[in-house]
Amino acid sequence: QVQLVESGGGLVQAGGSLRLSCAASGMIFSINAMGWYRQAPGKQRELVASITSGGSTNYADSVKGRFTISRDNAKNTVYLQMNSLKPEDTAVYYCNAEVMTIVRVTTDCWGQGTQVTVSS
Repeated sequence: QVQLVESGGGLVQAGGSLRLSCAASGMIFSINAMGWYRQAPGKQRELVASITSGGSTNYADSVKGRFTISRDNAKNTVYLQMNSLKPEDTAVYYCNAEVMTIVRVTTDCWGQGTQVTVSS
């Protein structure tokens, strides 16, 4: 069993910054890709950023140059540094991880989400 817990969300003014964290815990053997998704009211969930175990990153065009994804493999944690935030970034942000458990079963895991609200 694997659990992902997000933290760091909140309310900020436009132009401000937030740093999201997502820690994976449980019977983990290894973690391949990790990523951040977001979903605004009435809209589909979208990929914000992802990072492989080797450190290769990918970003949505809407956040490129403003957000940075990183990971700490020793802590099984992924981060999302969000700078120059815009009201359009307002959404619930979800952490995702592709986890191989200690019994060698690969599982796609999701956190419960953390709210990010950016005011004008």
